[in-house]
Amino acid sequence: MEVTAAESSLAASIAEAARAGEPLAIWGHATKEKILRPVRALRHVSTRDLTGITLYSPKELVISARAATPLREIQRTLADSGQHLIAEPPDFSTLLGSSGEQTLGGVVATNLSGPRRVAWGAMRDHVLGIRAVNGAGEIIRSGGRVLKNVTGLDLCKLLTGSHGTLGVMTEITLKVLPAPETTGTLLRWGQTPEAAVASLSAALGSPYGVSGAAYLPADAARRIGWDAAATVIRIEDFAPSVAYRLDRLRAELGGGDLLDDAPSRTIWWQIGNATPLDADTGAVWRVSVRPSRGPAVLDAVQAAFGASCFLDWGGGLVWVAGPASAAAHAAVMAAALDAGGIWMLFRAPDALRQAVAVVPDEPAALARIGARVKAALDPQGILNPGRIYAGL
Repeated sequence: MEVTAAESSLAASIAEAARAGEPLAIWGHATKEKILRPVRALRHVSTRDLTGITLYSPKELVISARAATPLREIQRTLADSGQHLIAEPPDFSTLLGSSGEQTLGGVVATNLSGPRRVAWGAMRDHVLGIRAVNGAGEIIRSGGRVLKNVTGLDLCKLLTGSHGTLGVMTEITLKVLPAPETTGTLLRWGQTPEAAVASLSAALGSPYGVSGAAYLPADAARRIGWDAAATVIRIEDFAPSVAYRLDRLRAELGGGDLLDDAPSRTIWWQIGNATPLDADTGAVWRVSVRPSRGPAVLDAVQAAFGASCFLDWGGGLVWVAGPASAAAHAAVMAAALDAGGIWMLFRAPDALRQAVAVVPDEPAALARIGARVKAALDPQGILNPGRIYAGL
């Protein structure tokens, strides 16, 4: 494995590989390597030494850091100034069986966002600027301190969530916000999935600033120490405001129990990291769907193979865990398609990841646009080939 500590040497390595038509597997600490498909490449390039915070302006609510900067270092720096990352990036090290240090680049490359996404948007919505090396070995920049790039494309949006297939990020600039003083949670017990999503939708449509909305069936609730299915609703802000809004919301929804700050933070950390799932199963999927259709997906996969499941994002994200088999994958695909949603095979053994469609094919028009973008940024197709689609 090649380890690079400088953007210039990374660019030189990629340019050399492009001239030779040699595929590259790009990693930081490889904490996200088990997501989607295995990369078809024998040569590995690691950015793990591209570390360090390069700019932090608490007054301007902006932080910049090199791609392999540990996420914990960024979070500690922000916390010292009473700020935080808006997208609440989760830590899936237990779920993915990874032991490396989660990095800023890995989180942005996979667009991973936590429960707060339902209120504040995804990670890509908070990326202000990116420096990267494209598949030709050229250094490209977008946003942040640079207003334009030579392609005219919004590279921040394109590179965030591209899993390293369009460019290798070297530096990222993010918008940050003041961290809330207090977190509070409303719990409603024993609801069916349909009743729970109705409660979550009402809460999210209320004026009370809900920032987390999840539903744990009884088996998922037991994994975090509860005895019954739980509808879980979060509000974050100044302590008096949180208390007032939770009381009002509890009255309007018809009752429930309240958790104060410390247990609330623990519960939402567990939900964000998918702790309620049965991590001992062979495969994990994420299904994105309209919130009203989340219960249908949950019911379908539980009926098909007794899946371990829970709902986040108000019902719009269905976490599913089950056997690593083609039959289970087909059942998840069918449930997603029937509900008008999309699936992602999030974790599975390599044999299954290589054999199935880990995400749906894009519509033809979008696929053509994607192919043109790929050709512009990675003309030789050497960056993480096969990560998302078998032929790319």
